[in-house]
Amino acid sequence: MNLRELVSALNDFASPALAESWDNVGLLVEPSPPHNVNTLFLTNDLTEEVMEEALQKKADLILSYHPPIFTPLKRITWKTWKERLVVRALENRIGIYSPHTAYDAIPHGVNNWLTKGLGACTSVPLHPSTAPSSPAEGTHRVEFCADAEHLDAVLSQIKDIPEISCLTTLPARVEGEEQTRVSLNCSQKALLEVVALLSQNSLLYHKTEILLLQKPLLPHTGMGRLCTLSEPVSLSDIIERIKGHLQLPHVRVAVGAGRTLESPVKKAALCAGSGSSVLKGTEADLYLTGEMSHHDVLDAVANGISVILCEHSNTERGFLSELRDALAIHLQNKINIIVSEKDRDPLQVA
Repeated sequence: MNLRELVSALNDFASPALAESWDNVGLLVEPSPPHNVNTLFLTNDLTEEVMEEALQKKADLILSYHPPIFTPLKRITWKTWKERLVVRALENRIGIYSPHTAYDAIPHGVNNWLTKGLGACTSVPLHPSTAPSSPAEGTHRVEFCADAEHLDAVLSQIKDIPEISCLTTLPARVEGEEQTRVSLNCSQKALLEVVALLSQNSLLYHKTEILLLQKPLLPHTGMGRLCTLSEPVSLSDIIERIKGHLQLPHVRVAVGAGRTLESPVKKAALCAGSGSSVLKGTEADLYLTGEMSHHDVLDAVANGISVILCEHSNTERGFLSELRDALAIHLQNKINIIVSEKDRDPLQVA
């Protein structure tokens, strides 16, 4: 499968537009074209050990959930391990693609997989995603009516304002008079200038309507999940379920104030990876994530919320097997898909 065709298919599986604004997703390393992909190699973290495995497995493209290039690289040398990854990838004609938080947001992604560790439940995103391309431009729509005496002058001044789009005019009859209805989209910054301009003429200003252009929410899509269990389950039972789902011998637990291990859990808020910013302020019996800061754990416990921490990548890595099967269907079994055997969380209980 041609690399560009494969990248397009991967973007269809999970649009990079769903990723957080701070993230670095998509195709990060591209060998010179043409580049065909026979083997797609999946990993949670691309370390040097995992790169060696990818070379042995003759991978043509590495899909690394976490982007190995995140902060900008000023040079590509043999000095640091991340630079060496790029050197080895290019020398061996291996592409690198990262989806990261785009996979967190999608309905069939990492957080959805993590909810399965709770048992039977329903879930909704904690922070729903909005449609990335609707509306296409502007944050506000401004509409007003003007008579022939003022129309040309107003339109001339409006066209000089930056960040104005979708400017249209239509004939209109207002209070028995022939006028022109003007409609435009604009940014938040441009809105201030448009309003200032129209307010100079009281007749125009009083006939002005301003609408907030809200992007529609995407169903079942967004960051984190708030899960309602079909039946309340004790915290101790939830702990065992999570350990089984993630195949972990141990997890870290903080019991909420006024709670015990036998206290029932009905609502659980979860976020794969580092969940503090996503979970904070959510009312629930339990927070489930990979890692949280000490003070965020203290805040949760003080509010009677228990916390289960599993280490960052342990809440993500198990999704790769499910991803392999989903991508095989999505890509119509056109390429070989392998899950890394060397990829693992760097932290262990000693």
